Amino acid sequence: MAKGNASKQQGASSKHKKQFPPQHQPRQPGRQYQMKPQPSALRDNYRGSGKLEDKAALITGGDSGIGRSVAAVFAREGADVCIVYLEEDRDAQETQRLIEAEGRQCLLVRGDIGQRRFCQKAVDQAVRKLGRLDILVNNAAEQHMTESIADIDEEQLVRTFRTNIFSFFFMTAAAMEQLKQHKGCVINTTSVTAYRGSPALLAYSATKGAIVTFTRSLALGVAEDGVRVNAVAPGPIWTPLIPATFPADQVSSFGSDTPMGRAGQPHEVAGAYVFLASDDASYITGQVIHVNGGEIING
Repeated sequence: MAKGNASKQQGASSKHKKQFPPQHQPRQPGRQYQMKPQPSALRDNYRGSGKLEDKAALITGGDSGIGRSVAAVFAREGADVCIVYLEEDRDAQETQRLIEAEGRQCLLVRGDIGQRRFCQKAVDQAVRKLGRLDILVNNAAEQHMTESIADIDEEQLVRTFRTNIFSFFFMTAAAMEQLKQHKGCVINTTSVTAYRGSPALLAYSATKGAIVTFTRSLALGVAEDGVRVNAVAPGPIWTPLIPATFPADQVSSFGSDTPMGRAGQPHEVAGAYVFLASDDASYITGQVIHVNGGEIING
């Protein structure tokens, strides 16, 4: 299981500005503590206003990247948080520190979200620890570069779908009873690649397209139960998924081909999740918020 979100990265041209030191991590999931510079999880001047006071959230891939930032701002807004992650203990412990620094509870649950049984176990543990579950953030993902469809290994393909979309089904099904009881919400992390494609990230992009349809269809199915289902589609965001996916030379110019000319930081995405989780979005379901540095999206 990797985390966070992929982005527009199909080979940097010479006109693209270098904005990160060249770096590469040999395997997924990536480690945030090894990144230079460190992604920004929480703005220094972010002031919570109790939007999620005494709510309880479960965030997959919450140990780092976008997931860590969402966890930190949820805590600052008054929520207790369960972080689900694969094996990145050091990153997860740092996220726990950020949450507990806000005076909120944090539960760390380690395991493979591609397995239905584990997802049920994670939800059960969260409810026992936190007392309830109001918000589910399906955020974890992995991606692998390939030059052509013929290069996609069957095992890798199945693994990508298990992590990126099967887990959304498993975790949401496990959480739905709690979400209905508390009139809660589901927030799914999709990607700009769901809308414009990415030939180098074919399998990943296919799963992200599936997440959009999953979001819209599930929203229709549970609206009468008072459960809202929405998604966020980030563009290029500086997360551990990036150095764990792309060659060092591509990482160095990551995000520079956006209209804004740079990659985004995780804290620049997290506010969209706060909005969708709060009562400010009480009349919004089945929708996708695009946080992508200015790319115009149709569809």
